[in-house]
Amino acid sequence: MKIAIDIADAVANELATLPMTVHRRVLPEYELAELKEVVVTVVPKSVAIANVTRQSSSYEVAIDIGIQQKIGQDTDAEVATLSGMVSDIVSFLNRRPLAAYPDARFKSIANEPVYAPDILNEKRVFLSVVTVTYGVQE
Repeated sequence: MKIAIDIADAVANELATLPMTVHRRVLPEYELAELKEVVVTVVPKSVAIANVTRQSSSYEVAIDIGIQQKIGQDTDAEVATLSGMVSDIVSFLNRRPLAAYPDARFKSIANEPVYAPDILNEKRVFLSVVTVTYGVQE
């Protein structure tokens, strides 16, 4: 749905004010060579619609933010550093209005997985997903 893409674009615009490179994509897939630096990707996740009245609806839009990087040998230290970056993103977006989509109201934010141990073990890639949810009434 277009509303999910518009809100994902607005989230990406907010994150772009931080000192990081942010991409809004349809598919958050990268080659390992592309993950030498931290990659932050914003992807629409879901839209739930509820009728409020005969003429209006309420939309609950979830947006995923993926944080990925190929890590080296010091797994514990690198995961701790990247987890700190994830915490910064969560703190930054928590209760933050979206300048590019002012009708969207912040509802919730979650970090699941904190990091994906299977991907970390198999590919040596740190992957954390932050899901932020907004409500819009039209």
